[in-house]
Amino acid sequence: MPSQTVTVGSRVGLHARPAALIAEAVAKSGVPVTLATPGGAPVDGGSALMIMTLGAKQGSEVVVTSDDEAALAEIAGLVAADLDAE
Repeated sequence: MPSQTVTVGSRVGLHARPAALIAEAVAKSGVPVTLATPGGAPVDGGSALMIMTLGAKQGSEVVVTSDDEAALAEIAGLVAADLDAE
C-alpha cells in the first residue's frame, strides 16, 4: 500500500482541531487512510480521537497510507500544514 512520511506542521501537533480537520477530509474521501508514527501501529485516519492517540507533536514524523493516491496526497498535505493558523 502506498505511503508517505510527512512532518507534522501544526504548532500544537495533531490534537483536537487538526485531528478533526484531517478526519473530516478522510471521511469525505470515502477511502481508507491510516496514520502512524514510524514503527508504530497505524490508526484510522477517519477518527479524530484515534489520530490524537498518536501523540504527534509539531516536527514529528507521521506515515500516511492509502491505496488512493489523491487521498494520500491530500491527507499528507493536511498533516504537513499548520492547521491551527488563523
